[in-house]
Amino acid sequence: MSAALTAEQLETFQRDGFVVARGFYEAAEIEPIQRGVHAIIGLVIAEEGLAVEQPPFAPENFDGGFQELIAHDRALGGRVYDAVKQIPAFIRMVASAKHEAVVRQVRATDQPAIAAGGSGIRIDNPQEEKFRAGWHQDYPAQIRSLDGLVFWSPLLAMTPQLGPVEFCVGSHKEGLAPVRETDAVNSDKTAAYGLTLLDEEARVANYEKAAPMTNPGDLVLVDFLTVHRSGENISTRSRWSLQMRWFNFSEPTGKKLGWPGAYAAGQDLRAVHPEMVVD
Repeated sequence: MSAALTAEQLETFQRDGFVVARGFYEAAEIEPIQRGVHAIIGLVIAEEGLAVEQPPFAPENFDGGFQELIAHDRALGGRVYDAVKQIPAFIRMVASAKHEAVVRQVRATDQPAIAAGGSGIRIDNPQEEKFRAGWHQDYPAQIRSLDGLVFWSPLLAMTPQLGPVEFCVGSHKEGLAPVRETDAVNSDKTAAYGLTLLDEEARVANYEKAAPMTNPGDLVLVDFLTVHRSGENISTRSRWSLQMRWFNFSEPTGKKLGWPGAYAAGQDLRAVHPEMVVD
């Protein structure tokens, strides 16, 4: 299978720990996912008997009615969140041959793998802090392999108000960072959301920050060790993004551990990497 990234993109990824590949996905891959989201929102509105007039589907308003839905009952947003990750078009994208080609190329491996439980459609609601991801590396929340990759792509055009993902440029080169399992500032954050970097402020201060503006179809490829965080959504619309994770079976740490998962697999980081957790 031919390489999926250009030589320049590969060099950028290796240098910065992430790279933006514009137009990586075709509209024919994105639109069925958007249609699925629109349909599920409509089904929940109808099931609850809400007086919400959902606009007809268009790629620009695929999430029409969602703000009204969560304004009525925030728990219904969780219902939508759990449902949309089961859209067939999304599952097909997770297992895309293009993703496999990227993993083979970037990790120089013949053993690419999909991280079970590591894919979903993230919904970051306006002014909602509880589920906003602070500075973190993906590995402690996912494990599987140090050679992990995140395939991230927006379902709507990013703006500064929506709070695009912010990266510490080149932070992957520093390796694994020790963590605490609880967030001292936001005690209501639990599981992966509760993980905080040890000496976070000092650690992230050393890096140049980047928050690329992206559009549907663009890919942001992220190393599992790159420090990044969700931006703050100060708009009036939820930020929807595709999150798909792959890894390399052949990476030594993953092989030694048996490629375990973490929170999505029902166990916390301390059970697998006790040396990474600081009390």
